[in-house]
Amino acid sequence: MENNNFTKTILVAQSKTTAFNAIKNFRAWWSEEIEGTTDQLNASFFYHYKDIHLCKLKLIDMIPDKKLVYEVLENEFNFIDDKTEWVGTKLVFDISEKDTKTQIIFTHEGLVPTYECYAVCNDAWTGYITNSLHQLITTGQGAPNPKDKDGFNAALAEKWRLN
Repeated sequence: MENNNFTKTILVAQSKTTAFNAIKNFRAWWSEEIEGTTDQLNASFFYHYKDIHLCKLKLIDMIPDKKLVYEVLENEFNFIDDKTEWVGTKLVFDISEKDTKTQIIFTHEGLVPTYECYAVCNDAWTGYITNSLHQLITTGQGAPNPKDKDGFNAALAEKWRLN
């Protein structure tokens, strides 16, 4: 059976520990609009962008410097018919060494091309993983969506006419 889950891979010169700690810091690479704890096993947090996307996630697996798995507990999109499309899916970050670099493989298990949100979600995750998270790991400064301001999400909303 073919695996169609959304996946992005980045390579960085920084250590696995640096990558692991950056990934757990969702406020520094995804959005400053996060309430709750993103870095403790079995803790949950809430993310939102206006009323376009609301999401509650829980850290369900954590192997230091190797793996992080977050489960989507609740989700709502205002721009598709099945507003709860992500519920039960998982955000998986696998961290390993590749040659002399650190490799991060991000897989959104359950986010597949047949999902109504796939085009928008593909665009969003690609930007957050290959740009913001990559920058956070390599420079210490990510590009998260800012609180109550225009940012990457605003550009996505405009591009996809979600406002």
